[in-house]
Amino acid sequence: MTRTVKIGDLKIGGKAPLALIAGPCVIEGRKACLELADKLVRLAEKEKIPFIFKASYDKANRTSHKSYRGPGIAKGLEILAEIKAKHDVPILTDVHTEQEVHLASKIVDILQLPAFLCRQTDLVLALGESGKVVNIKKGQFLAPWDIKNVIAKIESTGNRKIIVTERGASFGYNNLVADMRSLLVMREFGYPVVFDATHSVQLPGGAGNSTGGDGKWAPYLARAAVATGCDGVFIETHVEPAKAMSDKANAIPFSALGKLWRQLRDINDVIHR
Repeated sequence: MTRTVKIGDLKIGGKAPLALIAGPCVIEGRKACLELADKLVRLAEKEKIPFIFKASYDKANRTSHKSYRGPGIAKGLEILAEIKAKHDVPILTDVHTEQEVHLASKIVDILQLPAFLCRQTDLVLALGESGKVVNIKKGQFLAPWDIKNVIAKIESTGNRKIIVTERGASFGYNNLVADMRSLLVMREFGYPVVFDATHSVQLPGGAGNSTGGDGKWAPYLARAAVATGCDGVFIETHVEPAKAMSDKANAIPFSALGKLWRQLRDINDVIHR
């Protein structure tokens, strides 16, 4: 069993209920972000979901320099602060530099270490020193047992508020594979493990000047991950995925999220009987 990590009144890991981390890949604007947050919060209240809202103010690793990156840290954090104030819901966002850690930690509840940056020691240490909950995205280039070294860097700062997220492993060119054994391996390190269903179906760089993917497989992988054993599920969602400004090939339509969550909750209930 993994340890329990508290984010305000929400708990993840241990004997806590399955948690959901969900939101748009990137903040596309104040109005769109607030409207999606409203929808997600209402769904969470209706279904009694332990819910964390996720959105990025900057997608710093876009395939092409011409791709939309987001509103930037100042405007983005302002929007996330507004959502937090309105709904009193935990907020997660990713950071890319030590300076961003300092700024984002004033607003959000969970700081996310991006997969591509998970071995950047100075950034990892800054995240640990922030005192915030840190969500480690396992790099596509790491074996699951390698994540213990990233965990050790954060632990060296005295921070034990750690979550680890699986998001697939590189499998040849422009492809990822989700190995469900990795969830079990990483849970042995004692921290809550989350499965990122939508990033696991990406085809990195597979669309030429952008990342491709096939979001229709994400619900299947999410169900498999919950059946295998995880503490939470990470899902990027959008009202109209085809119009999303980032990761449109992988996002799950918001209209499908309620049904999927009920399936995941039922599966989780069965394996914990």
